[in-house]
Amino acid sequence: MATLLFRKPRGDVTLEPRTGIIDIGSNSIRLVVYQGPARLPSVLFNEKVMAGLGRELAASGAIGVDALAHADAALGRFAAVAREMELTRLRTVATAAVRDASNGQTLLDIAARHGLDVELLSGEQEALAAGQGVLSAIPDADGIVGDLGGGSLELIRVWEGHIQDRISFPFGVLRIGALRKGQGALDRQLAKSLKAAGWEGRGEGLPLYLVGGSWRALARLDMHLNDYPLPVIHQYSLTQHEIARLGRTISHVPKSALREVPGLSSGRASTLGDAAALLAALVKHLHSETTIVSAFGLREGLLYGALDTATQGLDPLIVATRDEGRRAGRFAEHGDLLEQWIAPLFAEDDAEAARLRHAACLLADVGWRANPEFRAERGMEIALHGNWVAIDARGRALVAQALFTSLGGGAESPAPLGALAPHDELARAVDWGLAMRLGQRMSGGLAGPLQRSRLSDDGKFLSLHLQGMDATLYGEAVERRHNALATRLDRKALLVA
Repeated sequence: MATLLFRKPRGDVTLEPRTGIIDIGSNSIRLVVYQGPARLPSVLFNEKVMAGLGRELAASGAIGVDALAHADAALGRFAAVAREMELTRLRTVATAAVRDASNGQTLLDIAARHGLDVELLSGEQEALAAGQGVLSAIPDADGIVGDLGGGSLELIRVWEGHIQDRISFPFGVLRIGALRKGQGALDRQLAKSLKAAGWEGRGEGLPLYLVGGSWRALARLDMHLNDYPLPVIHQYSLTQHEIARLGRTISHVPKSALREVPGLSSGRASTLGDAAALLAALVKHLHSETTIVSAFGLREGLLYGALDTATQGLDPLIVATRDEGRRAGRFAEHGDLLEQWIAPLFAEDDAEAARLRHAACLLADVGWRANPEFRAERGMEIALHGNWVAIDARGRALVAQALFTSLGGGAESPAPLGALAPHDELARAVDWGLAMRLGQRMSGGLAGPLQRSRLSDDGKFLSLHLQGMDATLYGEAVERRHNALATRLDRKALLVA
C-alpha cells in the first residue's frame, strides 16, 4: 500500500489525525483530507482538477501533453497542501487512464518528483474499493454497484455487507463518444460485453447503486429539472423510465442552462449525454428497474477497507450524529442518555424508527448557540442538510421534525418535510420531539438528572419519576412540557416523587 507519512501535527496533542487521499482518475485528480471518527470521518478539505487524463486514450492510447501538464500542476499543489496540513497519512492512487496509457509511467514519474508514491490500482481493486464505498454509506445495500469513471466501468455485486463479485469493463465516460458511432452501437457493444462476462440480467429485481462524478451529475440535473426539495444527492433514486426521459431531455438543454444547475461542474456537462446513454443501456441489460445514487465511492471505500471488522460494523449515521452532537452540543454524553430516557415511551417503534430517534437525540443540543428565535430552524437545517449517510430523504425529514419540535418549533411540519415523509410518520416524530423537549428542560442538559429519573406510560398516566431532592427539578417550565407531551399522547401527566 503506497503511503506518504508526514510529521505529527504540532500544537494540541489531542488533535485527531488527518488522513488524505489523492485520487488520480481518468477525468479528474482530487485531494480529499479527512478528520474525525474512523468509521465516518468528516471531509476537512476537498479539491479537484479536471485534468482529463483519459480524454485522448481512445484515439491515441496515450495521455495527452496538455493533460500531463494539468496533472503536474495539480499533483504539485496537492502534495504541498498535504504537507502544510501535516497529514498523518497520505495515500495516492491511480486508476484506468494511468493503468492503460502507453505513457502512464510518465505520470507516475511526475508524481514521484512531487514526493508522491502512487499505487496503481487494478480494475478489480478499483471495483472492490467502489463496492466498499457503497457499503460504507449504505450498509444494507443489496444490488449491483456501477462505478463509472473516465476510463472504465466497474460492476460489483454487494449483499449482506460483503462484495460477492466484481468486474471491470472499458466503458469509461471519456470513451463512450467513440463507441456511440452508429445507431444503437453502444447498446450492442455493452450487451455483448455483459453477456460474455456472465453479467447479462444480473440486476433482475435489484437496484443499481450509482458511483462516479458523471452519474452524480446526471442525478443533480434531474433534481434540478424536477425541483426536488432536498439538495442532497445521497440515496436519490432514478427509475429506468426516468433515466430514459432524462437522456432525451439532455440533448435539448442548452449549455448555458446546465451551468445554472447547483453542484454541476462545467467539466461534467460535456459528458452528460454519454453518461446517460450508458446508464440507460446498462439498466436495460442488467434488468435493474431503479438506481440509487451513492455519495461515497472509491476514496471512501479505501478508508472503509482499511478498518477492522468491528469498526466497519458501526452504524455510520449514529457515529456521525454522535460526533456532531459532541462538537456542537454542550455535554458530550447527553444525546445517548436522552435517547435511553425517552425510549420507554416508544417501545412500539421498529428498529429503523428507533435509530432515527436515536440520531435525533444525539443532535438535540446542536441549536443552543443559535439565536433563540431560530433554534428550531437551525435544528431542522442540520438534520436535512448534514453530511449524513445511511439515511434517505424520508429519514432526514423525520429527524428534522423531531429537532424542529424539540427546539420549540411546535407540532407543525414546515416545508419541505411534508414532501419528503408521510404525515403519520412526521406526527410520530413530533412525539419524539416533545419527549426530547421535556428531557432537555427537566435535566438542564445534564447527565445526572436523566440518569436518576425515568418516564413511564401505563396507558392512562404519563408519569415522570423523580427521586428525593430531584423533585425540586419539577418547576413550572418542566410541568408545562410534561403536560404538553401527555396531552399529545392522550394521557394525563403525573409526577411520582
